Amino acid sequence: MVDDSMDKPPAAGAGTGNTDTVLVVVRGPSGAGKSSTAARIRSAYGRGLAIVGQDQLRREVLRERDVAGGANIPLIGLVARHALDSGFHTVVEGILDADRYGAMLTDLVAAHRGRSFLYFLDVGFDETVRRHATRPLSAEVSAEQMADWYRPLDLLPGGIEHVIGEDSTLEATVARILADTALTPPGWAPRP
Repeated sequence: MVDDSMDKPPAAGAGTGNTDTVLVVVRGPSGAGKSSTAARIRSAYGRGLAIVGQDQLRREVLRERDVAGGANIPLIGLVARHALDSGFHTVVEGILDADRYGAMLTDLVAAHRGRSFLYFLDVGFDETVRRHATRPLSAEVSAEQMADWYRPLDLLPGGIEHVIGEDSTLEATVARILADTALTPPGWAPRP
């Protein structure tokens, strides 16, 4: 007899991940450093850590606009759950507007059996525009378009996020998250 239980999705209401998995959510405005932070966390940690990027799933996989009820919202949750259920520590990163993505994120955190850490990179609009100008995407997206997306201190309800200000360097942000989550590999130290 073949055991196909691994091919079936978890039952409704079932938990996600296990007591050893760590879920990290990094949110903030465009140009805040979310993708760079996630990449540095994985670089520091190594194998066994998945990155679930809003931009990759929404813009590249689905080629969808960021709209309420968009197909990418449950897809982000599904991919994060799959990674956690497969034993990967998981970083979910993106603008992840609280109005559109808040329910999915709070459900994901509530279902996670392990430890969850949520961060909001609080970067002012002028700084996001300055940072955005250094990225290839700046050729496609104007400062005026960014102004439409910008939501100052767009926190999830319940005070569940740690706020990291724009004065925190990329290295300091990564070091803080690695220390908070205890994902710091032996001998890791922030770059000078």
